[in-house]
Amino acid sequence: MSDAVAVCGTCPRSCRLADGAFGFCRARRAERGRVVAANYGMISSLALDPIEKKPIAFFKPRSMVLSVGSFGCNLRCPFCQNDGISQHGGDEVPCRTATPADLTDLASKLREERGNIGLAYTYNEPLVGWEFVRDCAREVRARGMCNVLVSNGCASEEVIADLAPLIDAANIDIKGPSQKYYDWLGGDFNSVCQTVRTLHAAGCHVEVTTLVVPGRNDTDADMEAIAAFVASVSPDMPLHVTRFFPRWHMADATPTPVATVRHLADVARRHLRRVLVGNC
Repeated sequence: MSDAVAVCGTCPRSCRLADGAFGFCRARRAERGRVVAANYGMISSLALDPIEKKPIAFFKPRSMVLSVGSFGCNLRCPFCQNDGISQHGGDEVPCRTATPADLTDLASKLREERGNIGLAYTYNEPLVGWEFVRDCAREVRARGMCNVLVSNGCASEEVIADLAPLIDAANIDIKGPSQKYYDWLGGDFNSVCQTVRTLHAAGCHVEVTTLVVPGRNDTDADMEAIAAFVASVSPDMPLHVTRFFPRWHMADATPTPVATVRHLADVARRHLRRVLVGNC
């Protein structure tokens, strides 16, 4: 194995990888001095979903969107709901292969048969394989359909700048109010905020989701900080305040009380015009 080191520029982790090594996300690998998406065209999940499931509430409501996922993620949220694909590498996740043309052909077929509006990049963290998102998005746009991104938003400014003109709607997680919270997850708070700003400035319809985890981000001050940031981008940007259920490394935790979720939604409404509750 070569001693040469390649630096991944996909997210703020900036993994330094010897030739053949995988990054923290398990989806990117160093090959001959450059970092490539090892999950390019590797499809673990494919389903026609209501757009509200993303969740996106105010972009083409009551429509269906072909949703595609792969494997890998650049965060380690202990409450991950899709850990079976996001927290594993390609040798552990059953996948089929597909080209951007394959998925676009299927999306077009489902547009005629089921009213599909395009492709949604979701389930695992799609930006760890952003090149595949970009190539699919170009073909989807060429067919007159829409691109939907569901992401943790923890990506480099260069990646988001490349993708933003191609994305019609997005739901971005703002998981907590500060870098201290993101230290728990292994992420970068400022990059998430910048992703929201960049997508919004590019004309993308952006909605935000915050999962309320008991004892972690469930105070009024936490929600005030998140809602105030979102309002600084646009007071009309929808915020989904959602209820935590025990999963993965937090399987023994207690679900968020419904009353807490509803109260924090009211706190967010001090800043935002469109606040929704989820999983209640």
